[in-house]
Amino acid sequence: MPVPEGTVVVERASAAQDFGPKLNRTAADVVRFLMQHGEMVTATQSLSDDMMELFAAEVGAEIRLVNPGEEQEAELQKLLGVADQDNLNGGEAPLRPPVVTVMGHVDHGKTLLLDRIRNTHVVDGEAGGITQHIGAYQVERNGKPVTFIDTPGHEAFTAMRARGASATDIVVLVVAADDGVMPQTIEAINHARAAEVPIVVAVNKIDRPNADTQRTVAGVAEQGLVPEAWGGENIYCEVSALNGDGIDELLDQMLLMAEVEDLRATPEGRACGVVLESNLDIGRGPIATVLVQRGTLSVGDPMVAGASWGRVRALLNDRGEAVDQAGPSTPVQVLGLSEVSIAGDTFAVAPNEKLAGRVADTREHWQRLSNLGREAHALSGGAKLEDLFTRIQRGETATLNAIIKADVNGSLEAVIESLRKLETSEVRIAVVHRGVGGITENDVQLAYASDATIIGFNVRPDRKAREAADAAKVEIRTYEIIYKLLEDVSSAMVGMLAPDIEEIVTGEAEVRQVFRVPRVGAVAGCYVQNGAITRGAKVRFLREGTIIWKGEITSLKRFTDDVREVQSGYECGIGLSNFQDLKAGDIIETFDEREVARTLEG
Repeated sequence: MPVPEGTVVVERASAAQDFGPKLNRTAADVVRFLMQHGEMVTATQSLSDDMMELFAAEVGAEIRLVNPGEEQEAELQKLLGVADQDNLNGGEAPLRPPVVTVMGHVDHGKTLLLDRIRNTHVVDGEAGGITQHIGAYQVERNGKPVTFIDTPGHEAFTAMRARGASATDIVVLVVAADDGVMPQTIEAINHARAAEVPIVVAVNKIDRPNADTQRTVAGVAEQGLVPEAWGGENIYCEVSALNGDGIDELLDQMLLMAEVEDLRATPEGRACGVVLESNLDIGRGPIATVLVQRGTLSVGDPMVAGASWGRVRALLNDRGEAVDQAGPSTPVQVLGLSEVSIAGDTFAVAPNEKLAGRVADTREHWQRLSNLGREAHALSGGAKLEDLFTRIQRGETATLNAIIKADVNGSLEAVIESLRKLETSEVRIAVVHRGVGGITENDVQLAYASDATIIGFNVRPDRKAREAADAAKVEIRTYEIIYKLLEDVSSAMVGMLAPDIEEIVTGEAEVRQVFRVPRVGAVAGCYVQNGAITRGAKVRFLREGTIIWKGEITSLKRFTDDVREVQSGYECGIGLSNFQDLKAGDIIETFDEREVARTLEG
């Protein structure tokens, strides 16, 4: 029987019994052909993209692979009424604030610049420091608001855009005047260009003695960003995030560009937009930071965000204050969703709660099938990081099975997308499980069962997880810098892993009560649960398994006496260097570091 004419749409992860009939063939035909090519599959087993394309080529059919649910998503959008609201976005819609993303090379001052802008131009003249960080905030300049998004990295920016979430109007590229163009500067330029948004170059650190702005500008211009002063189209601003020089001029340029772009959106109708960040809070449940792009989001609205849904229980602005509504270009935290959303998911207010639940359940079903397809046949022969080079040397295709845990979803997506880019014909990376929050005993059990390495980004394993990992010989690697993580994986692939810095946890204390002492600040009343707490020790401060601060213990007391060490089973008072955000239930973890030479196991 001839194959169908034209292009046949086939969902990824299809089984032979579903795939064969679409090409006018039986499941047995598909299974037999794949067996002849060394692939042992059953009629009900999910097929990889390569397998389906190989069979299609054999029978002369043209296929187009789509993610499960891709075709159905258009129908879901119609159900939500998102498409019907497009006509509300005409030229008569009011102007909206510009949405700005700041990017640049690590250590070039991106975070300090964001903090400086926020502290100097907070809406409504808020006094004091930052009350909470939600990944996005709004500031005012001459009465006009500007929204800033702080992405966890270039990869997350691209991952968000890949899901169709065009959240950014302007990119600010931060380049240090004393360092010039670096590899990640070029990366940032490429990501911003791919998003097709205007780029403003902020030449930072002009206060440094060795700053050379002319050389820096010339270096950036070589990458195609020609300054207006040289006859080009790109705006350059010289700034100092440290002392605030040039910040006002930079904001003025943002507002000028917004005027030229004529950015508009209607506040009328049901809200829709994009999820910027999400995390799981033990006390408050799933929290999503969203950017409203159209309409007005209100407390009580039935809402669906990706595969999660719920009625909006509360909205918090970037200062942690409860608000009733949020209009276009406004970032807010949403409480009330059923589960943690994924950064880059679109959200929409549904006509009713029943429909919101139905859409979310449908998406979850298709996403699950999509994940099965993505990892199909990738879980054979897992390898630890140290083993990769040995496997490659033998001529095998080495697979690194990984469980990825991170502090927030944006970081999680950034890590996974970055690891995917390291894959070669010799090394495959299979993400067995991904999640937000600390590394748990369940993660270790799954890693043992699937021969996987656990990779943590800005999170730590708890004591039970460490003990289980030691007993099961499961490898846990934790990182706080994404480039160090990628460097380790890349080095393992060429057999060049540097000596490992092993961290030995020496003590754990739970914060039971917080005391405010005049002229001293916050002191944590703690109970030592494990090991010993020593004055002057390096310390990590953990909240629900996530690292929120690192430093040293500056004071240690038993009752009113200063002591050098407190053993397990005793209470003590702990003072920390430059850290005051203490809460009952937090964990203070002390540790030592030692260098351990790596070994390659065959």
